[in-house]
Amino acid sequence: MLKMEQGKISVVIHTYNSELHLRRVLEAVKDFDEVVVCDMGSTDGTLPLAEEYGCKVVMHPKIPIVEPARNFAIRAATHPWVLIVDSDELVQPALREYLYRLVASENPPNAVRIPRKNYFMGRWMHGQYPDYILRFFRKELVDWPAEIHRQPTIPGVTVTLPARRRDMAFIHLVNPRVADWAAKDNLYTSQEVEKRSGQRVSWHGLLFAPWWRFVRAYLLKGGWRDGKPGYIYARMLALYKFYTLAKMQEAQYGRDDWDGELRGL
Repeated sequence: MLKMEQGKISVVIHTYNSELHLRRVLEAVKDFDEVVVCDMGSTDGTLPLAEEYGCKVVMHPKIPIVEPARNFAIRAATHPWVLIVDSDELVQPALREYLYRLVASENPPNAVRIPRKNYFMGRWMHGQYPDYILRFFRKELVDWPAEIHRQPTIPGVTVTLPARRRDMAFIHLVNPRVADWAAKDNLYTSQEVEKRSGQRVSWHGLLFAPWWRFVRAYLLKGGWRDGKPGYIYARMLALYKFYTLAKMQEAQYGRDDWDGELRGL
């Protein structure tokens, strides 16, 4: 019985007014041993959907970013292995089958990094693939940092799924508009600055880091294959980097430093 229990997997999903994609997400994970929905006070059809699919529902206070609630939700899982799935991501059947084979093997690794396919203007973006995320691990080993876009560090062996296995990649269902992306960039870059408090910005970084972000996405990773959407996507990735560095530079000065010359006029 203990051996059978060790091969069981809990899926953990964080939600807040997530009904838009949630039915497809839950349909894709219904064959796992358990689905835990950690909700932050949804007022739409999220909770009825979770109940319809027999999910275990736990509640967490609403917070601006999901990372601080990760540990709470993971502790609510029953089984020794946990797969984190966002409320706008699909798990493909090949990934589910791979994970169950893995945990049933003689000496499974402690964690798995999984690729993710992102979309923009209705097209899969080569320029951000494989966008690896550490989302599968032994429950007892994880401690998730409470910072935006941070992933946990898991002791022991972590395996990375080959990028060529696109049939095992997460499918990111979000297909953002430019305006939506710009609004999120403003929020997320401000949170990045808080995380990097005290770090200085060099001329070299300001000039070349955004440029390199574009070159990597558009030329090296094949964003050019995605036509105009691929070009726009790579440019917006570069802008994210530029805005982060610009806000970091701004934070290095007090308000008095910025307004000093104006007061002298």
